[in-house]
Amino acid sequence: MTVGLPRRILTGVVASAVTAAVRGVLDAQAPGGQARWTRTNHRGEPISLLEGPAVAAGLLAGGLVGAPSTRGAVALSVATASGAAFGLVDDLGEDTTTRRKGLRGHLGALARGELTTGGLKVLGIGAGALVAAAAATPLHRADGTRRPTVGWLADVAASGALVASSANLLNLLDLRPGRALKAATLVAAPLGLGAGDGAGAGAAVLGVVGAAMDQDLAEADMLGDGGANALGATLGAAVVLSAPRPVRLAALGVVVALTVASEKVSFTRVIERTPVLREVDSWGRRPVDAPVDRSA
Repeated sequence: MTVGLPRRILTGVVASAVTAAVRGVLDAQAPGGQARWTRTNHRGEPISLLEGPAVAAGLLAGGLVGAPSTRGAVALSVATASGAAFGLVDDLGEDTTTRRKGLRGHLGALARGELTTGGLKVLGIGAGALVAAAAATPLHRADGTRRPTVGWLADVAASGALVASSANLLNLLDLRPGRALKAATLVAAPLGLGAGDGAGAGAAVLGVVGAAMDQDLAEADMLGDGGANALGATLGAAVVLSAPRPVRLAALGVVVALTVASEKVSFTRVIERTPVLREVDSWGRRPVDAPVDRSA
């Protein structure tokens, strides 16, 4: 069932309002105190991770309002919730004295029998992605006949990999103010305007971005793993709901290629050396030597 334009607008409004409301509540009473959610950004300045749970709440609310069906609602909710939950585990429970870098570092630790919070995140988001993909993938064809089990399982595996790898990739972009939110917008806009079943999720992402962008660009907030993984997982699930198999496989190939490249190449350096990317990346961001204004 295609989500109509009025419902997409409502979805974006709900997602934005919930994000802003939850962020306000968390600012007044952060679980465990503000210090637990404060980190140091690339400038060496304090920044809050509370944007992450606020964004996840907005995505969950928007996903429910804009879901095309019960199947779609389950897929989006599981993908978003697992990304948020296991991302927050890594945000709040990571042992910085034995920090592992990148997907390869976490997988290497798992191979040695060492379960880091990052490794737990890989397993948890991966499991959630498979459940979401199973919910999103119909067991029957349009004519009502049942699909072969092997073909269905192959689709679930590929779609699950897309959801999980999308969650990871967006997290890799959350290294500079606004970068991950801008990347999410580039993916969400065509989804939100398109005719696929992921249109509602695309509208939810746009609503969340609208609510979170100002504080993110101001370097008062950042997504953290909880917010970035939730945002990426939502986008991955939206693509799974919207796109035919060839497009899903192509998207998976691009996301995996970028993830593999990130183990060898710094995205930040590539962006800084590419004029167009550098210009877009810097939109709305304060100059390098400008102090942050925390009076707002």
